[in-house]
Amino acid sequence: MKAGWEIKLLSELSEVITKGTTPTSVGFKFLEKGVNFVKIESISENGKFIKEKFAYISTEAHKALKRSKLKEGDILFSIAGALGRTAIVTNDILPANTNQALSIIRLKENPELLTNYVFSALTSGYALEQINNLKGGVAQQNLSLGQMKSFQIPIPPLTEQKQIVAILDKAFAAIDQAIANIEKNIQNAQELFQSKLNEIFSQKGEGWEEEIFDNVISSSLIGLVRNSKQQSNEFSFRYFKMSNIKNENGMDESKFTYIEASTDEVNKYSLKNGDFLFNTRNSYELVGKTCVYKSTYKAPVLFNNNILRVKFKDFLLSEFVAYAFCSPKVKSDLENMKSGTTSVVGIYYKSLKNLKIPIAPVQIQKEIVHELELFENQKDCVINIFKNKLASLDELKKSILQKAFAGELTENKEYHA
Repeated sequence: MKAGWEIKLLSELSEVITKGTTPTSVGFKFLEKGVNFVKIESISENGKFIKEKFAYISTEAHKALKRSKLKEGDILFSIAGALGRTAIVTNDILPANTNQALSIIRLKENPELLTNYVFSALTSGYALEQINNLKGGVAQQNLSLGQMKSFQIPIPPLTEQKQIVAILDKAFAAIDQAIANIEKNIQNAQELFQSKLNEIFSQKGEGWEEEIFDNVISSSLIGLVRNSKQQSNEFSFRYFKMSNIKNENGMDESKFTYIEASTDEVNKYSLKNGDFLFNTRNSYELVGKTCVYKSTYKAPVLFNNNILRVKFKDFLLSEFVAYAFCSPKVKSDLENMKSGTTSVVGIYYKSLKNLKIPIAPVQIQKEIVHELELFENQKDCVINIFKNKLASLDELKKSILQKAFAGELTENKEYHA
């Protein structure tokens, strides 16, 4: 370790390390407005609060959940789900509370310790690496408060803490700005494609008609039910699930689970190239994803019960319908068909059958599909370039953090054994 540095347990540095509670578990409801309630999704990957993603509770609930009342300067660190999301509580979000997925770290009053330094140490992945090492490298879904308390934090003299925080602030401000610019470019590319879809499917053309969904299909079928215990990589048949449909059209064949099935089930539920697939149940944001099945995989692939398989009549191309489903008008109509709970939302056939579909002459459909495929390929190519740049910036951040907490960014680089 670098001379003048020491290792401290997080528990030694903290007055309190605790976590919150879900209000509904103690008899309180979430409200449309009220006291801010911070969840994991309320914290961005770069440690900023996303205020529009706060939930809200009553003043009475806030008083009852006194253990998790937040104070200015508290460090929040996610210990469930997306591990390691970290933020410092600022005065502008108070009063505020939080749930059990976020640990609350309240540092002791210590003139020789900067809160921003500890925050940076926690965002560096340094602490999570320790946990993974303890678990033999196996990723965890949850961390205990005991593990949080045992985190080892390298502590340099105050002057070096200040140097490290200043260096990181400057470097990350530049990196975050570059990330924001790239994300805007990705958004622009996606919006340009949406504009193209809107141009085609809103203006239409000569010979176009409009028909309800139920009148243009030759068959439809909900997929095969298999619970988690009936799925394994050791089984025989690929099982096509909602995660295999990309958010904006297209398939993802990078990861499959497998199931067993009878001969009759294989015959009934096997996918064929050209099948139109519609995700009927998912989260609010993702329900309604679509794709056209196209694969070079030769063995049978069976589809899940959260997917509706549709075969269209001869005058309608599956690819044309898939692009129509991505257009702003049809997406808006699908939005109005969503129903369900907070966590699971459905678009069911009783609603879908009445969806109005724009239909062009077959030759026009082919021309439109060809044009949009070229346009989409160009969009995807551009977005992939930008995503690679984002990955490089993420690696740069990790490299800077690693050097910072090895003492390589500050003066006095003498080491002792």
